[in-house]
Amino acid sequence: MAAPILIVPGLGGSGPDHWQSRWQARWPNASRVEQADWDRPDRAGWIARLDEAVASAEQLPILVAHSLSCALVACWAAERARPVHAALLVAPADVESDAHTPPEAHVFRPLPMKRLPFPAIVVASRDDPYVAFHRAVAMAKAWDAELVDIGEAGHINTSAGYGEWPEGERILARLPPEGHDRA
Repeated sequence: MAAPILIVPGLGGSGPDHWQSRWQARWPNASRVEQADWDRPDRAGWIARLDEAVASAEQLPILVAHSLSCALVACWAAERARPVHAALLVAPADVESDAHTPPEAHVFRPLPMKRLPFPAIVVASRDDPYVAFHRAVAMAKAWDAELVDIGEAGHINTSAGYGEWPEGERILARLPPEGHDRA
């Protein structure tokens, strides 16, 4: 049985044409981590919802986070991480930057910049309006995650032209096989 996929949208909740929603609709082992309010993040509430979703998974899940939820995953891992198989962290928002993120994203300050307790891949664009590329590189390094530079791809969302996003599926497939332990 394939590992369950937990889709973890960011601010706004990833609409129906977003690659996260399309993946969820196509994959029987995928489910969405729902939040009470996608437009007004509540740090403790969002962390609790992610924790509940991980705890209720039948086996170690793979987290597929976008934008603000990359910060959510980092905060959750620092505060109360349960074992997960791995994480795909796409277009991480720089919650430390007033210039790159809106005030509602700042609830995830300070952004933990320490090694994640599970394998991870950070996918970053060189012209993402929500994070300077050098900051995405620093996040990947701090989290001990593989960095995938996909060039000038905007925010890797629907408005940047990402619907199905087959390249993302190929990147997801690069996560370690089941049974791989992170030393």
